[in-house]
Amino acid sequence: MYGPQAAASATVDGFQGVRMYADSSRNLPNERAWLPMPGAREINYLALSGGGGAGSFSVGALKAWSDVGQRPQFDIVSGVSTGALIAPYAFLGSSFDQKLVDLYTSGVAKELVDADFLPKGLLGPSLLKQEPLRRMVEKYLTSEVLGKIALEHRKGRRLFVLTTNLDSQRAVIWNMGAIADSGQADALKLFQDVIIASASMPGLYPAVLIKVRSGGEVFEEMHSDGGSMSQMLTIPEGWMASDDKPSWPKGLKINMYVIINNALMPEFATPRNNTLVVMARASSTLIKAQTRSALLATYAYAQRNHIRLRIASIDAAVKYDVTDPFNTNYMRAIYNLGYAKMTSGTFWKERLSFTNEPTADH
Repeated sequence: MYGPQAAASATVDGFQGVRMYADSSRNLPNERAWLPMPGAREINYLALSGGGGAGSFSVGALKAWSDVGQRPQFDIVSGVSTGALIAPYAFLGSSFDQKLVDLYTSGVAKELVDADFLPKGLLGPSLLKQEPLRRMVEKYLTSEVLGKIALEHRKGRRLFVLTTNLDSQRAVIWNMGAIADSGQADALKLFQDVIIASASMPGLYPAVLIKVRSGGEVFEEMHSDGGSMSQMLTIPEGWMASDDKPSWPKGLKINMYVIINNALMPEFATPRNNTLVVMARASSTLIKAQTRSALLATYAYAQRNHIRLRIASIDAAVKYDVTDPFNTNYMRAIYNLGYAKMTSGTFWKERLSFTNEPTADH
């Protein structure tokens, strides 16, 4: 019978130890496969948040970082929602920058919205069809890309993606490099399914069904946007909350870079008293608050463990229409913002600030 106990022990056939619950306080399934093995006494960790079309902020920053010649090779890359779409190419390095730029600025993202389907979607499982998103993922994440990720995983680098298990209401961390390096015939399909699930905003896109086995029985789990649980994946909450987790090795320098594809400061607006508009405004407010809380927890953990934390977020007002989430002009403007801030040296902040209060007139 499929219930909490079965869900807690469920595995994907042929893929042992490729996932864990973020809130688990138990040891990692296989620490060697999950922890990075840096070639030097330094770990560079890049965490990419959710944010829909605003993921172009990360893309602009990554491209500029490459162009100025200061971008490190990341030992760990994690992605949530739109960050999950970016993470595989960010993991593989600067040679894949142009593919990301095309994905987020060429206008191809407009294909993700089928306006004709919207009225029908109001009575169905989602407002938009999944097929355009799946076609995009299958086009950009091929068997060749999978092979390159597997190779980097064998070198000791790690790629993680977060999804939400809607059955269990728990965040699931997927070890994408381990999936790529599994040698299983359906590794590419599972890899693509996880990316699609993480990027499938609830209600906007349908959830992804992933077949699992527990106690000799086969079930289908429902996975959706990782951002429903957390807008970013830095240190798993179970790890942060547990007192018995081992500390990071002494003498190891850890640099954690967190890119938030959203604004953290309040953004004043006068929304219409319309059901959909109010719901969208409330949702964006909730996401902002959720992201702040996650950053505060990460900041506190970094301070305790001597991790150098650098944070970037959208700090300028860019006109956005909730009914046109992948507007090309908007995505290009956000891309340009990320690119300009990185090239000017104003991209990273080391202290948290969630306000942008106007100066009082005198």
